[in-house]
Amino acid sequence: MVDSRKGLVLIHTGPGKGKTTAAMGTALRAVGNGMKVLMLQFLKGSWHYGELDAVKVFDGNFVMRQMGRGFVKIGGAETDPEDIRLVEEAWEEASKAILSGEWDMVVLDEINYAISYRMLDPAKVVEVLQARPEMVHVILTGRNAHPSLVEIADTVTEMREVKHAYQKGILAQRGIEY
Repeated sequence: MVDSRKGLVLIHTGPGKGKTTAAMGTALRAVGNGMKVLMLQFLKGSWHYGELDAVKVFDGNFVMRQMGRGFVKIGGAETDPEDIRLVEEAWEEASKAILSGEWDMVVLDEINYAISYRMLDPAKVVEVLQARPEMVHVILTGRNAHPSLVEIADTVTEMREVKHAYQKGILAQRGIEY
C-alpha cells in the first residue's frame, strides 16, 4: 500500500438517504483534526436545519452557507432564472474557495443536483477540481453524480435506500432529517 498524502475528491451520491449527513461526518472529523472546513449548500436555503446552529461552535473552523432558495422546480417547467443565478453565484464562491487554499476541505452539498438539472456545467467543476491546491479535499453530494466527476473522484459512495420511515407514513423528524 502506498502511503501518500494528498487532497481527495469524494462523492456521496445515489437515491438513498444520508449523503449530506455522511459529508458532515467527514467534515466534523476534519475539524477535529485541526482542519478548516467550508460547506456550501447549493440549493438549500428555505429551511432552517439544525446543523446551521451546530457548526457555530467551531468558531469559523467549520463554516456552512446556504446558497439557494430551497427546493427547485424541475421537469415540465423551465428552471427559474433566479435559481440558475444563485447556482452560478454559489459556484463562483465555491471555485474561489477551492482554489484559494484557505480551506482544507470544501463540501459542495447538492452540487450534483445543480449539475443534473443543467444549472451548472460539469466541465467547469472538473476543471477547478483538477486545478485545486494539492492538499485541498472536496466532497460533492447529491443524486446522479455526473460521469465526468465520478471518473476523476478518488472515492465514490452510492447511498441506496433499503427501507425508510416515510414508507410507514412517518414524516421528517427534527434532529434526523433537519
